[in-house]
Amino acid sequence: MSGVRVVSLNVNGVRAAVRKGLPALLDALAPDVVCLQEVRAAPQQVPELVAGMCASWHPAERKGYSGVGTLTRMPPRGVKVGIGDAAFDAEGRVLLTELQEVTVLNVYAPSGTTGEVRQAVKMAFLDRFLGFVAELLAQGKPLLVCGDMNIAHREVDLKNWRSNQKSSGFLPEERAWFSRLLDVGLVDVVRRLAGDDTPVYSWWTQRAGARERNVGWRIDYQLATPDVAARALAFDVPRLPVLSDHAPVVVDYEL
Repeated sequence: MSGVRVVSLNVNGVRAAVRKGLPALLDALAPDVVCLQEVRAAPQQVPELVAGMCASWHPAERKGYSGVGTLTRMPPRGVKVGIGDAAFDAEGRVLLTELQEVTVLNVYAPSGTTGEVRQAVKMAFLDRFLGFVAELLAQGKPLLVCGDMNIAHREVDLKNWRSNQKSSGFLPEERAWFSRLLDVGLVDVVRRLAGDDTPVYSWWTQRAGARERNVGWRIDYQLATPDVAARALAFDVPRLPVLSDHAPVVVDYEL
């Protein structure tokens, strides 16, 4: 591998995203790795998205819910589904794909916006996921974590941070957890490329023209071990075309 383009996108239902132009977008972006979250479909229900790419899936047991999928230009050396926790794995949230130069971890963290019960589930998942990542990092291999974390880490990562300090996705305990995730040995690739004070958003509410006004949150990430992050050359989070309430996070690496 040399120049590698990685795209991560919460599609908010892959079949709906296909109808809105997902294959054309991927053709235009010409990615080498694609991580999709919130697929909400069984593998057999997903049409071919990019000709010739290898596809791996971790669907949820519940129909039309959650699920992640990873497409790679090169055949993977190995694929692992889940984090070894039956309750979370039933929701189809984590997919690990081993490539020659890097291991790609695709994650869709739970949302806590529906209330205290799901917020507790979210925090339990995050705790278990942190341990899973720490175990991977202990192996010393290059790692790239892509996905929808459902957390804005810093004030710069959402437009209206003052009014959202008690909102799921920007709670102090969630932000502290994200800091711990970085502390175990990961770099926030887009933040490093963009600079500390540059607003970058990847999700917008579908109300009140938020996307057009760029009143958003950055909850979708590419995080990497320092060796991989140092080889990140450029990023983009294009707001158009609109395929879901998220935008793709696109990063070019030299691997």
